[in-house]
Amino acid sequence: MSNLTKGIILVVVILAIGAGLVIWKRNTSHGMSFNSITRAEIEMLLADVAKANPVALKRLAEDPEMKKQQIENLKQLLAFASQAQRDGLADEPSNKQELENIRAEIIAVQYDREVNKDKGPMPPFGFISEEQVNGFWAENPEHENEFTSFLASKLEVLKATNPDMKDREVSEEERTQARDVFAKIRIYRKEYDQKLAAGELDKAFIEKVNLQVKLQQAQFLARLYSEKVAEQLKATDEEIDKYIADHPEIDPAQKRVKAQGILDRAKAGEDFVALANEFSQDPGNMGPNGEPQGGIYKDTPKGRMIAEFEAAALALEPGQVSPELVETDFGFHIIKLERKLEKKGEEETYDVRHILISTGVKDDKNPNPMAREVPVKEYVRAKLEEEKEKKLLEEIIGRNNVQVPDDFTVPEITEEQMKQMQQPQMPQMPQPQPDGDNGPPPADAGKPPASN
Repeated sequence: MSNLTKGIILVVVILAIGAGLVIWKRNTSHGMSFNSITRAEIEMLLADVAKANPVALKRLAEDPEMKKQQIENLKQLLAFASQAQRDGLADEPSNKQELENIRAEIIAVQYDREVNKDKGPMPPFGFISEEQVNGFWAENPEHENEFTSFLASKLEVLKATNPDMKDREVSEEERTQARDVFAKIRIYRKEYDQKLAAGELDKAFIEKVNLQVKLQQAQFLARLYSEKVAEQLKATDEEIDKYIADHPEIDPAQKRVKAQGILDRAKAGEDFVALANEFSQDPGNMGPNGEPQGGIYKDTPKGRMIAEFEAAALALEPGQVSPELVETDFGFHIIKLERKLEKKGEEETYDVRHILISTGVKDDKNPNPMAREVPVKEYVRAKLEEEKEKKLLEEIIGRNNVQVPDDFTVPEITEEQMKQMQQPQMPQMPQPQPDGDNGPPPADAGKPPASN
């Protein structure tokens, strides 16, 4: 779902801290409650973010809206995970196995960092010897069956999230790598459990590990739930048509009357160039200095324009105006062919003029004043699906009594972290992308694009 998958800056950074297993990654815990996170827990995680990515932390501290959005995103994440658990998705065998994998992996990664933090740089699990790995396999023959289940669940998750993996077979090299990682995870998991039982682990460290487990398990379950409800949140064609009928101000039928009047004038012999310069709403009709172009598209390669437009244009003789309006998602086109299709260099091209009466709608949620209008059906579809999603979120947040603090304190960045931020090799924080365009439209923004 869009709100779940866009702009989750805080969660992305937090989860990135636990990364490091290359391919074989994730974590879990069956029976855990996902419906709450405390202010202290958020601030504990942010303390780690300060070390890993001070750039992201600085942005978060300086942008109240981003901070507010992170709170909303955390609510959504926990609500989806809680509802997935309520619906029994966590009890399905493969999901249950993956949740257990997630728990083991997070514990192992965090334990590795904690116990080896003063020993110098080393790859993940680099301090586990070959003798320890061999001993792990020798101590219990059942470990091979556990590894088989581990690998099967990983592949099932990968194939479920990536259609390109559907027929993917694991190579012997990949299986060997996965087997080695599995053994090292279990070795550190066992050490962690033993020290936990003996009371030898710091309480703050235990709390951090538990929270990392919960968040990554929540991420996994939230994805499962979003896939489950994806179809019911889609707007149907009937719903879209009804919305347009109920809102005549965006109904393309109102624009058809205007377009038909212009077409009638062009067919009656009025100067097409003058009509295009006066009426066309195609941004591509403006030259580099803002001068109108008379609707011309010269040397247009065959196949560049969308199918309906090109078919109508190439059905004409040079100098002829299309007898009917051509409707596309962009609006109504009045077309005049200037040069028929002919070979030019390596491709066939033609010259065409058109007048566009746009049926697009300005997206009021896009803060960019230069953003292009959105095709009306696309606009309505997005609006209806957003409303459905918002309603669902409100329902499941309430149903699962999701509790997220209204505010939290962002740790101050130290002088040493400031120096790190100034280093050019410092990784940059992913930028949240608003709906719609992120900048001025290109010069050919109104040109009907090629069909795929």
